[in-house]
Amino acid sequence: MQESVSLFYTFHFYLFGIIAVVSALLFVTRKSPVAAALWLVNTMFSLAALYVMLDAHFIGAIQVLVYAGAIMVVFLFVIMLLNLGDPSEIADARGQGWKLAAGFVGLALLAQTFALTRATTPPSLTLPYGAGAERVAREGAIAPIAEPLFREYLLAFEVTSILLLAAVVGAVVLGRRRTVHAR
Repeated sequence: MQESVSLFYTFHFYLFGIIAVVSALLFVTRKSPVAAALWLVNTMFSLAALYVMLDAHFIGAIQVLVYAGAIMVVFLFVIMLLNLGDPSEIADARGQGWKLAAGFVGLALLAQTFALTRATTPPSLTLPYGAGAERVAREGAIAPIAEPLFREYLLAFEVTSILLLAAVVGAVVLGRRRTVHAR
């Protein structure tokens, strides 16, 4: 039983790794910024699945909430504000083959979900138990991450947020200037 669980996690670890790499490649090769943003969201979900499989549930949740949620909303807001996406470029899956591939992937994910719910014992990937695991068991999963972030790295954290805000404002200014000169 233990060997089948190990094989199950090894297979899915490589599956989500391949999905993340392929999605990242599709992200950088798309012409439409909206389609590229959606491929980036797919990459973020695959990375979150990898974190969850490594028993880093908090990091996986933050990956989905912060990157796939908040950051992508900001990206799509800037794309819509600058009107960069042409409606004909949004749909990258134009042929029948892509629709069949999407249906196959959907059926495979459904089969995996069914297999997970039919398991008699909940599968878990055990990591080596060390000093870090003792601290997590004693203090919880958030404190070891939040403490250094808001103590030693607070300045870097705030400077990064200011740089992201400046980049969004700069993109809006450049987009407005380009549309004013085009008229």
